Amino acid sequence: MANKFIISLSPHVHGNDSVQRNMYGVCIALVPALICSLYYFGIGAAIVLATSVLACVFFEWAINKFILRNDKVTITDGSAILTGLLLGFNLPSNLPIWIIFIGALVAIGVGKMTFGGLGCNPFNPALVGRVFLLISFPVQMTSWPVAGQWMAYTDAETAATPLAIMKKAITGDGVEALSELPSSFDLLVGAHGGCLGEVSAIALLIGLAYMLWTRIITWHIPVSLLGTVVVLSGLLHLSNPIYSSPEQVLMTGGLLLGACFMATDYVTSPMTPKGQLIYGASIGLLTVVIRTFGAYPEGMSFAILIMNAFTPLINTYCKPKRFGEVIKK
Repeated sequence: MANKFIISLSPHVHGNDSVQRNMYGVCIALVPALICSLYYFGIGAAIVLATSVLACVFFEWAINKFILRNDKVTITDGSAILTGLLLGFNLPSNLPIWIIFIGALVAIGVGKMTFGGLGCNPFNPALVGRVFLLISFPVQMTSWPVAGQWMAYTDAETAATPLAIMKKAITGDGVEALSELPSSFDLLVGAHGGCLGEVSAIALLIGLAYMLWTRIITWHIPVSLLGTVVVLSGLLHLSNPIYSSPEQVLMTGGLLLGACFMATDYVTSPMTPKGQLIYGASIGLLTVVIRTFGAYPEGMSFAILIMNAFTPLINTYCKPKRFGEVIKK
């Protein structure tokens, strides 16, 4: 009777995973893209990213403290910092500070805290803020500074992005317009205009490799998403040369940023591998459709938010059996 077995409540197996570890792990994976954005856009990138992160952290603290009357401190779990980084990566480097504050308020206040905070939000908060700004301030959100202007901020010289050139080829200028696209090397390293976090494909792929190596995410969503885009854009390119080649499509716009860092968000993506494959492939399909036939050159943000809404349905469809499988007679 001396040796007693004490059975406690689950979980009985503990791991090293935690909210803080995963959130700060994604922040570390974003460091290569952060360095590239600072290299190509200088002071403008520093101002936009710092403002976005500080504003997101402040609004989460203020809403918890003064509106929800919650004394629990949540700003140290890294989620607000990550939301600020991702929001900043989706903005041009010449965006006025007051617009960034509005985007941060919408991202945290509407996209996250309205639904109960971390773990309860159905939509990616950073994308909620980004899409709100794109619809509310279309001129400011589509004025893209030329890469290499270190000291310029609001007065930076602007130019068309690769996505805008690709859209121009589809809507009337034909295959000749594609000659204006940057070289594959420039697209790979980021020597072109665009949002802060989308310019360097190699930096984003390094971040993806880090997250896969540390098992912060699995391969299912990014591989199914990017694979779907490659297949569909390849078929379009073969059917008509006015559509860009798959490698150009992959390295332009927010495709890699969204596939690696936003579509893989734990809260807003499906739980099972099968559901993640369906989810990623659907985002890839919607992105190609919006980019090719929609009014906006970019479709990644809208595609992810649309599929965020379908995540509960995918989880229901792909829910595994609790105690094995039912044998069919």
